[in-house]
Amino acid sequence: MSAVKPPSLSSGSEDDEVHKFVDNDGNPVDVKAAEVPADLAPPRLEPFRLTDIFFRRDKLKPLDPNAIATQVSVYDDPVLSKHYWPSAKYENLHRFDISARWTWKEERALVRKIDWRVMMWAAVAFSALNLDRNNLSQANTDNFLPDLHMTTNDFNWGNSVFRIAFLCAELPSQLVSKRLGPDRWIPIQMCAWSVVTMCQFWLTGRTTFLVTRALLGFIQGGFIPDFILWMSYFYTKNELPLRLAGFWASSNACSIIASFIAFGVLHMRGVAGRAGWRWLFLIEGFITLILGIIGFFMMPPSPTQTKKWYRPNGWFTEREEIIAVNRILRDDPSKGDMHNREALSVKRLFKAALDYDLYPLYIIGLMFGIPITPPGQYLTLGLRSLGFSTFKVNLLTIPSTVAATITLFGVTILSELFDNRSYVSMLEDIWALPFLVALYCLPKHPNPWVYFGLASGLLSYPYTHAIQVAWCSRNAGAVASRTVNASLYNMFVQASSVIASQIYRADDAPRYRRGNKVLIIITVFNLVIMYPGTKAYYKWRNRQRDRIWNAMTSEEKSHYLTTTTDVGNRRLDFRFAH
Repeated sequence: MSAVKPPSLSSGSEDDEVHKFVDNDGNPVDVKAAEVPADLAPPRLEPFRLTDIFFRRDKLKPLDPNAIATQVSVYDDPVLSKHYWPSAKYENLHRFDISARWTWKEERALVRKIDWRVMMWAAVAFSALNLDRNNLSQANTDNFLPDLHMTTNDFNWGNSVFRIAFLCAELPSQLVSKRLGPDRWIPIQMCAWSVVTMCQFWLTGRTTFLVTRALLGFIQGGFIPDFILWMSYFYTKNELPLRLAGFWASSNACSIIASFIAFGVLHMRGVAGRAGWRWLFLIEGFITLILGIIGFFMMPPSPTQTKKWYRPNGWFTEREEIIAVNRILRDDPSKGDMHNREALSVKRLFKAALDYDLYPLYIIGLMFGIPITPPGQYLTLGLRSLGFSTFKVNLLTIPSTVAATITLFGVTILSELFDNRSYVSMLEDIWALPFLVALYCLPKHPNPWVYFGLASGLLSYPYTHAIQVAWCSRNAGAVASRTVNASLYNMFVQASSVIASQIYRADDAPRYRRGNKVLIIITVFNLVIMYPGTKAYYKWRNRQRDRIWNAMTSEEKSHYLTTTTDVGNRRLDFRFAH
């Protein structure tokens, strides 16, 4: 009998427990625990719950750091495991080992190391993105529109052009990223958009404004799904949402820093005869260019490819690489079905694009952000119109940014604690509805501090985008599908921003009652139809598959997995998260 292969998942006890081994011919053999030599006895695998991170259900006992952390997976079934084996092209195949076992102490130490290297850089890079795509809001506080002889409608068109270009670049960017690798493509993007940002120093009017917004959108499009794809190489599906929350929280932190940068730089109005907003674009573009150059040295292709001439020891030991690879594949075997620089075929591209089971999430991406976007875009303009100075306006945006960071983490943790995405994601609209109603009821000339309080309260909402991005990634079910579907989801999110940018119109100023009425109607639609309908759809699809899959014998399941041409979420053994 060979060395121990995966242990049984059956819940036996003491000496009656049966373990599964394989003999020298690869055939499965059942052996009672009492008959197993001590040096071959496999460790017990306990099902993991995310709540174990925060507390234990059994009298709040802490996890034993020396307990086996290896989680149950399809690789523990000697009959079915061969159908989930990574592709021969998979870049981490040399570290794949279904018999690998490790402790909670080892896994936690590894995840901390990954957080410091992957998550921290993700936060910095995403901050660079937001610094350059959101600095238009700070520029608006320094007479940006009057200086260029533009109106708020021109401002709306600038936002729309940016979003349309961003949307159009999503899928092409993902295809380039999949071929070159996100570790190469992301730094290229960062350097390119930084140059365009600096060029805004020389804006002359509406035409140059729209051209630079289009260029920025096209270059930045795809950056977010590119980064999510790279992060998925290092994190499990339960870890990713919280890290994505940190990804978007960095945007809020960046907004706070940007407010202080703007506070200082906008005082440069008049230096060399130039407006302060021109110096803002030039200086912030230079900052992100430096970060883009650093990015070439900060992003390894995968957990087993961290050694470079400038990083001779790499990030991980051989033991850590084994843990990093096997914990990811045990969590989601589909992550091993492609090389990280393998281009997508046209067939797989269209197959993923036509995956109707992801359409409910695309509709969510289109609708969920609309109620919040116009008030957020017009916060600085609204505060300026009510008499606050340029510098006070930039500082008054900070409280809602801090509060939004807290609610972002809170709602993401709730989603994973309760293993629920659809109902928890409704919290964003539940939060927004009373504030939108209050804004709708404001008089034509409200007390400035009342408006500030309501707008800040609204913009402190629990942002659920991180939950939904991870939800889409999880329901894609394969690397190829995940690449395309993440882009499509984000394209719908950008389309949402294009729509939202046209809801507040100049003829509806200054209180935008018509626009707020539209936002209230959309919010109610999201709460009553969109999220409950999506949950009902995925529950129905899972019941359909359960009836077929659970009626099959192990041999029939093995035959299906051997002969099927279904991939990702098309397979009968796949279940949709909701």
